[in-house]
Amino acid sequence: MTTTSSTLTPLLDMTRTLGQPHMDYVIIGEGNTSCRIDDDSFWIKASGQQMNGISESGFAAVKFAPILEMLEQPVGELDLEAQKAIMQAAKVDPSAPGIPSVEVTFHAMLLHECGVKYIGHTHPTAVNRLMCSMRGREFAANRMFPDEAVLCGPESAYVPYADPGLPLALAIRKAARGYMQDWDEAPKVILLANHGLIALGQTPQEILNITAMAVKAAHIFYGAYTVGEPVFMTREQVLHIVKRPDEIYRRQLFVEKTSH
Repeated sequence: MTTTSSTLTPLLDMTRTLGQPHMDYVIIGEGNTSCRIDDDSFWIKASGQQMNGISESGFAAVKFAPILEMLEQPVGELDLEAQKAIMQAAKVDPSAPGIPSVEVTFHAMLLHECGVKYIGHTHPTAVNRLMCSMRGREFAANRMFPDEAVLCGPESAYVPYADPGLPLALAIRKAARGYMQDWDEAPKVILLANHGLIALGQTPQEILNITAMAVKAAHIFYGAYTVGEPVFMTREQVLHIVKRPDEIYRRQLFVEKTSH
């Protein structure tokens, strides 16, 4: 396994940043984050831990294989107690304190299938104001301004409400696979109806950038409807902006830039 400091410290700093109260991304025990350690394991926030001020002990190192196997079981085969037992046994160090987040299944699946290294799942008020409305799917499917498309992708994957845990992971897998089939790339943003936001990226800074831009877009979407309705970019305009060489260059700089 890669050393703890080289993988956990960046995740720790990213999680604390996402959890800062003034961001209004999460409160109390909301949200969770993860990052790949190596091909066999990953870090994930432990259940019940608050993102703001979290310490190293607030994360659990988990093996991919047992968690991914849960997703292949027949629906309803595993009750909550069975899932919890598998999650505990999947820890790299079973004796370590903390229980992996109930969302460990979707983190494992996205890290494994989407080729990303970091995931940030938050519940921003600005985003959930839309995801708890009849406009959530519309917000996911459209882009309103260039930097939204550049940072958040040509559109967001949309997931109808599902019960947290294994049912949600299966619903997210279906949406992510559909997105990758349509766009030939992994989504940057996954929006969960009545729940929240998932940002997928290669660095902590990319997760922070995507989350911030998605929240800005949510504010603009809401504001546009208060004065009439949004004017969306056309599909042609979105594809043009995300494929422009200068925008590809900028996007790569945003990924590489780090405060750690």
